[in-house]
Amino acid sequence: MIMNITDQQAWQALAQHQKKIASHHMRDWFSQNENRLSQFSLQVHDLFFDYSRNRITTETLSLLMALAESVDIPNKIEHLMNGMNVNVSENRPALHTALRDKQHTAIYVQDKNIALDIARERERLCDVVHQIHTGTWKGATGKPIKSIINIGIGGSHTGAMMTIHALREYAITDLKFYFLSRIDESHVNEILNAIDAETSLFIISSKSFTTLETRTNTETVLSWMKSKLPSDFLSHHMIAVTAAVDKALTMGIPQQHIFPIWDWVGGRYSIWSAVGLPLMLMMGNDHFNDFLQGAYEIDQHAKTADMTQNMPVLMALLSIWYRNFFHTQSQAIIPYSYRLRYLVPYLQQAEMESNGKQIHVTGETLSYATSPVIFGEEGCLGQHTYHQLLHQGQALIPVDFILVGDTNNTLLLASGLSQAEALMRGKTIEEAFETLLSQGVDQHQAKALALHQMVPGNKPSNIIYLKQITPKNLGALIALYEHKIFVESVIWGINPFDQWGVELGKQLLPDILSRAKKYPKEI
Repeated sequence: MIMNITDQQAWQALAQHQKKIASHHMRDWFSQNENRLSQFSLQVHDLFFDYSRNRITTETLSLLMALAESVDIPNKIEHLMNGMNVNVSENRPALHTALRDKQHTAIYVQDKNIALDIARERERLCDVVHQIHTGTWKGATGKPIKSIINIGIGGSHTGAMMTIHALREYAITDLKFYFLSRIDESHVNEILNAIDAETSLFIISSKSFTTLETRTNTETVLSWMKSKLPSDFLSHHMIAVTAAVDKALTMGIPQQHIFPIWDWVGGRYSIWSAVGLPLMLMMGNDHFNDFLQGAYEIDQHAKTADMTQNMPVLMALLSIWYRNFFHTQSQAIIPYSYRLRYLVPYLQQAEMESNGKQIHVTGETLSYATSPVIFGEEGCLGQHTYHQLLHQGQALIPVDFILVGDTNNTLLLASGLSQAEALMRGKTIEEAFETLLSQGVDQHQAKALALHQMVPGNKPSNIIYLKQITPKNLGALIALYEHKIFVESVIWGINPFDQWGVELGKQLLPDILSRAKKYPKEI
């Protein structure tokens, strides 16, 4: 039996420290220290991380670092990237970082150097991209491909869709992209009505090749294609990305059109693999290499930087600070960029499917909270929906603001900065009262209204700033959150690479499906 982390000295010291500073207000810290921003910020390549608007002092950081040291974070990151079996419940490594390793480091899984496999499959993917871009890949009737339809769900869907929309400005072809994920007939028909069977390429992306939603949509597409194309259409219009090669072959997809998702790549970490083929097709192999380069640079930073200057480690420790010592339930992620409008759903899966656990890696039930609920949406939209709760609601909800500098709309950047400042500073009842008086409100009414217009402030937020959204910067941003999530899991002592709760729903579905027509009278 291991020692519960809550019983360790580092944890206990943080609990006592939280009680000491809980009543302090950040606006006072800023007024007392004009260097607070430079003291609590960090630049790594093109990512700037401002964590000055957090309820922390230098002592807080020192205590958080002691907590990280107590669980040996640097070595755990090494274990992750060197191929140790960090996915303990499935007895395998989690080597998504190897997919973007620019050094092609030899890593052996079951006595096989996976770097060679990765390089070989990347070459095959590049060849597919070249064929489609040059028009040498023809449909069954001899026409070139004009539409790419990704059939998948979860990790086989969110990453490809998010990156396609985020990096559309880097498109080098006029290919159109569609994402068939839902089994709602209206969604399926909307896509099928928008495309031409003769010029469409379907990418079936499913690690198991048995996921019911993906299988159902694939069968619908196959039936639709059979009615419109010659009998040999599969060899012209279908690609499979899967770990179950035999199932794809049984369907009739040629071996040369099947690309692997290896067991050591989790679905929610698979955008770097053949799951990223739609992105490769949109922006080409060179830009995709830039995407990998950005992630690789963050991998190296996470692996080599001192913890006090390690961006994902700092992000993880701040998350632990609020979740376990301020007992927050939720975290908002708010990108002030239309191009990043699908980033929040992607990070919801990355965080909650990874760290939504209650069992320690040793098999013991945890006595402390793990993953917060992640929510959010595009910034200015959120300001007019849920931001009121952030400012004046009773819950303490930490926020990650993701701001982008490459916009002609300075108002967008200023909006995000002002929200972060308002959350931190708030508005005292005296300030509200004086503002009302200056507006001509009589003293009695101003006193009553000031109670409603007072904003407590002292609400924490991080700012992650990118000068512009490029393939490299987006790769870095995604990798940053991946490492942050992993560091959290190490501190909590959980396995972030399995998802048995998701699997239970899949297991129950076939039996309930057979009885669903009787609902609600039965079941």
